[in-house]
Amino acid sequence: MSPNAKGALLALLAFGIFSTHDVVVKILGGVYSPFQIVFFSVLLSFPLATVMMMRDANPGTLVPRHPWWLALRTGAAVVTGVSVFYAFSVLPLAQVYAILFAAPLLITILAIPVLGETVRLRRWIAVIVGLVGVLVVLRPGETEFSLGHLAALAAAIGGALASIVVRKIGNEERPVVMLLYPMMVNFILMACALPFVYVPMPIEHLGLLAIIATFAWFASRLVIAAYQAGEAAIIAPMQYSQIIWASLFGYFFFDESIDQATAIGAGIIIASGMYIVLRESRSGTSMNTPVLRTRSRSETGTIPRVSLFMRLAGKTPPRQDKG
Repeated sequence: MSPNAKGALLALLAFGIFSTHDVVVKILGGVYSPFQIVFFSVLLSFPLATVMMMRDANPGTLVPRHPWWLALRTGAAVVTGVSVFYAFSVLPLAQVYAILFAAPLLITILAIPVLGETVRLRRWIAVIVGLVGVLVVLRPGETEFSLGHLAALAAAIGGALASIVVRKIGNEERPVVMLLYPMMVNFILMACALPFVYVPMPIEHLGLLAIIATFAWFASRLVIAAYQAGEAAIIAPMQYSQIIWASLFGYFFFDESIDQATAIGAGIIIASGMYIVLRESRSGTSMNTPVLRTRSRSETGTIPRVSLFMRLAGKTPPRQDKG
């Protein structure tokens, strides 16, 4: 088996597990507030995060070198975590994924002011086409724009913002700092909200929360293995396989079906996102390749980004960015 084929298969398995993780989130979201789900997800992720932090042999403190950028990333991660968990609980899985798939388009836009990236005409056209796909999914004027749709959009924007900030300060900030602060702030804020929303949880639901944490970490490790085996331009588009899992899981577990507008919109968004990824993978097209560096999974603040996993493990070389 070729390295790219191996990487693609590992990525497909990883995103299948991520999709199963989201199914459990949706199940629990029908009973509990997203604040409660995020709180326990972070709590159960701390032991695994501690193991990863113990592997960081670089000397230094936990004081951030770029506190304002880190604060922006942390805020974006908190908003994304609550928003995406809420969106999964109230919207069809496929519809949430279709909106979240707009994140690479938003990253391309944010790369201009934050990274000094030059986006030329063809990528601008791809971004505009992808955003049209989002409008097709949302169908303004034809269907009611709910809080769930707003939450999914907020998650896409927050995930893109967190990704681009990591690209901005990633060379200078310790991975353990970028890993710890979003998790800690998420934990504290969700703990403050918990008394107002808490519903007692039976042991089997606590077990489902443990599954959420375990699946997220295991899938992240598989994504790392995929990027180590294959080329980023091959691995990154594998995230779009989640729309297939969403269709299957939605049909069998939640009696959901993909309507025509969602299918068309998702197709437009995926096509534009894949074009951007493939174009950025070409030598000389993009100095910073911001979409390829996202490692394909939105920031939630409940688990570390895959790119931080890789840096802690010493698997990625230093990057030379401008801006």
